[in-house]
Amino acid sequence: MSHHHDNHDSTHIDWDEMSGLLERNAQFQGPLYEQVGAWLGELLPVAGVRRILDIGSGPGVLTLLLARAFPYAEVVAVDATEPLLERARARAERAGLGDRVRTHHAELPDRIDELGEADLIWAGNSLHHIGDQRAALGGFARLLRPGGLLAIAEGGLPTRQLPRDIGIGRPGLESRLDAAQGEWFIEMRAGLPGAKDEVEDWRALMAAAGLAPSGTRSFLLDIPAPVPEAVREHLVGAVGWQRRMLDGRLAADDVAVLDRLLDPEDPQGLLHRPDVYLLTARTVHTARRD
Repeated sequence: MSHHHDNHDSTHIDWDEMSGLLERNAQFQGPLYEQVGAWLGELLPVAGVRRILDIGSGPGVLTLLLARAFPYAEVVAVDATEPLLERARARAERAGLGDRVRTHHAELPDRIDELGEADLIWAGNSLHHIGDQRAALGGFARLLRPGGLLAIAEGGLPTRQLPRDIGIGRPGLESRLDAAQGEWFIEMRAGLPGAKDEVEDWRALMAAAGLAPSGTRSFLLDIPAPVPEAVREHLVGAVGWQRRMLDGRLAADDVAVLDRLLDPEDPQGLLHRPDVYLLTARTVHTARRD
């Protein structure tokens, strides 16, 4: 992970601190990723998949989804943060999948080769946290068994949860948050060990790793207003994290609006607004080893 600093902010991410947010985010996006799992099951013979690597697994929500989608496979949760792997192991035990879910602590790409062969390698929103993405893709390609599939979730659409004009502050708040987060992302990438700039043409990068691109699809998550209370609480956590992450990068009036949105007592806050929703899309790119 990055330890790069600038004058007003750090792009270092404390993944253990974020564990609860990561879990809730993955759980709310469960219907989206179930569609992903079904699609991967169309690209691979489900009964023939015996070993899966979940790269950047975090607390293991999607690890379990993969274990259910491919019931004959051992699934290995791979992450650089041991407390998240502990959560993944506990989650697998609670779900009765402890016999098929393993964990592996590793910093990538340096230790890719120790992960062992796999029929399916899933990297969900994790590749952009590896400095040398080309080297990582080359390493994943080496691990794939003949006929095996690499699937990476990168890109899609920014999450939307509010109308353009929310009646407080300047209209277009989320667009300005996107712009600030884009600058944060550039600095985060630049601070990663061995960081290399790449044109984010994932199909071309997977082909350069010796794999045959086998399809790209985007999957939608759409929870319209009014959202359940649990979604509201999750959005408070997500926006709160964004508020901290972008500290020093936003205009004072936008910060004031965010603070109102996060205030549990404010009738204009996320916990009370009738117009809050959750809409996003994730894009998954796949390639096969011949």
